[in-house]
Amino acid sequence: MSDPRITSSIFTRGAVDLSALRTPAPSSTPAPVQAGPPAGAPGGAVGGVTVVDVTEATFQSEVLERSLTTPVVVDFWAEWCEPCKQLSPVLERLAVEGGGAWVLAKVDVDANPRLAQMFRVQGIPMVYAVVGGQPVDAFSGVVPEAQLRQWIQAVLKAGGVSVAEPEDPRLDEADDALMSGDLDAAEQAYRKILAETPADAAAEAGLAQVGLARRVAGADPQAALTAAAADPDDVDAQLLAADIEVLSGLADQAYQRLVGLVRRTAGDDREKVRQHLVGLFAIAGPEDPAVASARRALASALF
Repeated sequence: MSDPRITSSIFTRGAVDLSALRTPAPSSTPAPVQAGPPAGAPGGAVGGVTVVDVTEATFQSEVLERSLTTPVVVDFWAEWCEPCKQLSPVLERLAVEGGGAWVLAKVDVDANPRLAQMFRVQGIPMVYAVVGGQPVDAFSGVVPEAQLRQWIQAVLKAGGVSVAEPEDPRLDEADDALMSGDLDAAEQAYRKILAETPADAAAEAGLAQVGLARRVAGADPQAALTAAAADPDDVDAQLLAADIEVLSGLADQAYQRLVGLVRRTAGDDREKVRQHLVGLFAIAGPEDPAVASARRALASALF
């Protein structure tokens, strides 16, 4: 699981000892813990999702035991904390969207200083993920919603919860601009996503498609392929031919064309071809078998 911040996880500073919060288990086997609050529990259930106010007295049942069946996200906050007022409403909204896949447990640090001490809370807001009775990751401060969504997805995966990847309205907007031919708007939208969520594979693919669309604009496909066949060492002709092949559904053929060109070129020309090929890889994505094969061929050509 990865922390949404650039800084390292709090767990690099040492383990969190929660043993003092656990009470001896009863002699009989307890009933399974469900993803809803017990009768009379503080907090509220909205849309089937529980948001629970937790104290030291209820921590074992509301967080530790509940996390055995449902991932729990613990939000350490205080009334006087302005950043908490930015983060907590987003967490609550995402919990509602989660449809019961995880539970948000809210801890007022002023009312529960011992809990804050045990979790080594040095500043708030501080958010922990608890899975299977143990903290598994944490972050502090306010993070962008897009990164928070990614972090929660990682928490759910750590808890063995199978959930569909949420749709990203930012990508829908960018994709619509691309499909309508508004390349400037599409590029701006994809770059904005990458600024907020670096290395977003879908945004990188979209941006690469924008570049491809611009390069082939106005080109005659058959004439481009004929020109490339007539002069195998004309770098620009080969790059355009590869673009045409990708658009024609012949990506594997395009990759082979450019790998071969890498082998025949040197210096700036070779680097130009390499970068162009890597850009084409981004359109298909790293999991595409043809991309994996072409990457191996490219590495062989380069080294």
